[in-house]
Amino acid sequence: WESGQRLASRLILAATEDLSVGRPALWPQGIVDAAARLLEQADEDPAFAAEALTLPGEATLAEEMATVDPDALHEARNSLRRFIAEQLGNAFLQRYQSLTTDEPYQPTPAAAGRRALRNVCLGYLGELNDDEGRRLAKRQYDEADNMTDQFAALATLAQHDCDQRQRALASFYERWQNEALVVDKWLAVQAASRLPTTLAVVRQLLDHPAFDLRNPNKVYALLNTFGNNHVRFHAVDGSGYHFLAGQIGRLDRLNPQVAARLARRFDRWRKFDELRQQQARFALEALRATAGLSSDVLEIVGRALDQ
Repeated sequence: WESGQRLASRLILAATEDLSVGRPALWPQGIVDAAARLLEQADEDPAFAAEALTLPGEATLAEEMATVDPDALHEARNSLRRFIAEQLGNAFLQRYQSLTTDEPYQPTPAAAGRRALRNVCLGYLGELNDDEGRRLAKRQYDEADNMTDQFAALATLAQHDCDQRQRALASFYERWQNEALVVDKWLAVQAASRLPTTLAVVRQLLDHPAFDLRNPNKVYALLNTFGNNHVRFHAVDGSGYHFLAGQIGRLDRLNPQVAARLARRFDRWRKFDELRQQQARFALEALRATAGLSSDVLEIVGRALDQ
């Protein structure tokens, strides 16, 4: 697993550098061959195969960069996922189908490992962004007899602007609207989406009955998840920074401790390019100038600005 993570990290970071200067990302066949072997040998340990096929996240990768270009990093990571999916589409589909079962849900480690690998396969098939992949995800969503499978299908669909996504989100909320913790997952999956419209969706959800700024769990589900959405929070126009800073100011009047925790999303703002740094600084300075700002938030913001 460690070797795979290091290899994927090295390839993605190199591709990020290429993309940031206008060169195309080029991927070696070796990483496809490694993924193919993992799929072939997955019967031995499906849980391990699922972990080994999962690429390192953007926030983890960003820690290894001197200056972060979140757009190039996002495109590089997704490009590698697409490359692997395109090369191994049939293998992912066959493994997915082999893990599909009519047996009732079993809460055992072995069954959990099989579900994990099946859902990783579904995620890679979703990268193909074709009708077959979307139908597959929607079918899994509709037929799932457990939250793991249903939510994995929803998370796959949430990355694509398609009718299946809208229907699944509406259905999920209608079914689970009285289950607070499940609704938190519904909020989070939308805030974590890589779609360019994610910030607009999050703004709309602020007024949704499912969200309550006075409820810390809702705040973490929606706003903190958006703050962890690397490519959308760090949008080059600063819209993510200004939005979250504004919400921190509102939240501070209700719950300074939670607001302070949310303000920590700005801790790494100096890792980014000059334009993003300028936008983040504007947002932080506007937040610091808020009348009546609590000492909790003031300390976090002041420390970020004075680094």
